[in-house]
Amino acid sequence: MKNSGSQIKKIILGVVVVAAFVAYSFFARNNSAKSNVAATSNNGTGNSSSLSPSPDSSSTTPTTSPTPSSATSSGFKDGTYTGSVEDAFYGMVQVSAVISGGKLVTVNLLQYPNDNPHTQDVSNQSLPVLKQEAIKSQSANVDSVTGATDTSTAFAKSLAAALQQA
Repeated sequence: MKNSGSQIKKIILGVVVVAAFVAYSFFARNNSAKSNVAATSNNGTGNSSSLSPSPDSSSTTPTTSPTPSSATSSGFKDGTYTGSVEDAFYGMVQVSAVISGGKLVTVNLLQYPNDNPHTQDVSNQSLPVLKQEAIKSQSANVDSVTGATDTSTAFAKSLAAALQQA
């Protein structure tokens, strides 16, 4: 009889483990479906831009190309401003901010983690959300994307460096 009680405990433990796994799989699948974002995003001009590194993605020197117009009420001067290169653990992130009419209209990705399928997925899901949120807030004050905390932090730091120049 002693053996029978031990077997029942093992069966109950097995059922609990399987139930926990099924519940975790269900919730993880539902969360990823909610945050699934296309690999393209609207760049503020009505055009879509895909997530691919630009040919000059090795550039690490912040550059600006402001136009002669002066700063507007938002405090930004029109032009394109390149942010710092920031470490996102799985790769480097660097953005440039395009200011037009004194407003942030586009955030271009110069570098981002994309060296393996997992980091490509994380970047393709998180970066369009971060770009859209930055344009909406007109600042580098963006919420971290779940599952892409390091990428989110690096994005915000690079964008903040770009906007400091504007």
